[in-house]
Amino acid sequence: MTGFELCAARAVKTSMAADKKYEITITTRTTYVPEQSDADQDRYVFAYTITLKNTGNIAAQLISRHWIITDADSKSQEVRGLGVVGEQPKLRPDESFEYTSGTAIATPVGTMRGTYQMVADDGLQFDAAVAEFTLSIPRVLH
Repeated sequence: MTGFELCAARAVKTSMAADKKYEITITTRTTYVPEQSDADQDRYVFAYTITLKNTGNIAAQLISRHWIITDADSKSQEVRGLGVVGEQPKLRPDESFEYTSGTAIATPVGTMRGTYQMVADDGLQFDAAVAEFTLSIPRVLH
């Protein structure tokens, strides 16, 4: 994939217990995909790479996802679905899972945020939050 990688890496920790029993660290990277975009048609395509790392001390499986994608005109779209890229990865402590997916918005700048719904080996269901991150074509934002 070609494109311009942006400085949009961000990590967020979600903890449901003081002892970090249920903790997933999420890192994001975004890339503008010019060959799939068309500014004349208000279509800006971005790839995003997500790394999930189980930084807790119990295994947990990603069951589903919920994204809120917002463009610069404050138009939002919500995406919900089972797993990610056709998978429902199970992460043991210190294991990571990385995937790349994409989205299109109508403006050169936008944001994404969301949650992954997880189930720990002990049956506890918890959300791993993804902090808002920016989608931006190169040279629009500093």
